[in-house]
Amino acid sequence: MPDRTPIQTHLAPAAIGPYVQAIRHGDVLYCSGQIPLDPETGEMVPGGAAEQAERCLTSLGAIAHAAGGSLKDAVKCTIYVTDLADFAIVNEVYDRHIGNPAPARVTVQVAALPRGAKVEIDATIAL
Repeated sequence: MPDRTPIQTHLAPAAIGPYVQAIRHGDVLYCSGQIPLDPETGEMVPGGAAEQAERCLTSLGAIAHAAGGSLKDAVKCTIYVTDLADFAIVNEVYDRHIGNPAPARVTVQVAALPRGAKVEIDATIAL
């Protein structure tokens, strides 16, 4: 049976479905996609794609920290946006949180995201 340890922190929003914030397997942390929910209220943060990306990345950083890691240790991220016109502004926010060397990454435009979010981000982090 594989060693799978759920990771949970009150500094990131609670899951809104049948999943956990992250699963640690060995020295790898698999973070669920984060949408821009305020962890205290469970409501969407106000603002556009920049503010939403900021909240998503802050949540991912909190989850990484709860597992003993850092978002700067990410090896792979996926960014989902509902409008690729937001690509540049999301990149600016992302760069502030990730730094160099940046991990492997995919950015995908999608038709819709949960709760009407403009941005969702997930990460795989080496611990």
